Amino acid sequence: MEDSATTGRKRVREDHEEEPDVGLPLENQLTFSDTLIALRIMHAQFPKMEKVSVQPFVLRSQVYSSVNDRTQVDRELESLRKDNVIRLFKLNTGQDDHAIMFIEDYLNQVESAMKRIKAKGQDDIDVFEWFRSHVLPSKLDASIEHEELCLLLSHGGNVKDDHISLLINAGLLGLSQGRKELISLLNRRKYKEMLLALLEKKRLRLSPLDIRFHLRDLIGSGYLKTVHTPAGLLVKVVKE
Repeated sequence: MEDSATTGRKRVREDHEEEPDVGLPLENQLTFSDTLIALRIMHAQFPKMEKVSVQPFVLRSQVYSSVNDRTQVDRELESLRKDNVIRLFKLNTGQDDHAIMFIEDYLNQVESAMKRIKAKGQDDIDVFEWFRSHVLPSKLDASIEHEELCLLLSHGGNVKDDHISLLINAGLLGLSQGRKELISLLNRRKYKEMLLALLEKKRLRLSPLDIRFHLRDLIGSGYLKTVHTPAGLLVKVVKE
């Protein structure tokens, strides 16, 4: 009998065998009927970033912006999480931000972190193996308390504060700068709005992530909204 991790990885491979068409304008790809479809498309559209070793991830707010029924999103994300198809993470941004990664991408992220730390001459990379072996299979929640993390890691060896620091420092990118820059760009417009077709062509200076990524995040978070006009979809600031 296959375990849940194997089943989850197989399911991800099957889901990625046929990638969706991602060449359409963003205006044609803002709404979807299914959470997994939305995740697959945003995964395929994750920006390629030079000199930044981060596997593709999707924000829960982005899925909220793309699937109209938030209850459906929460229910389907929970099902995918329990099937070990995805992992959810509480981000350290000071807000209720959660990132979503397909399990294979997450395991690749852990492997990349191990290689980076080893290349710097640090020896305490055993903690990553302990994390992969003892924490991932038993802890599927989006966050974990310090004491529980130490307890699970201790099944692999003697846990030190330095080990926990290594795990924390190997985390995902912060999002604050990109959010602030995009909202600032719109605030400088006379009516704090801009046609989506023009906005998605802009480039951000302070974020390695592209406009498309931050637009979906800010719409799903309620900072921006879209309005249909004869000239096309308009993006407006709701709150700063």
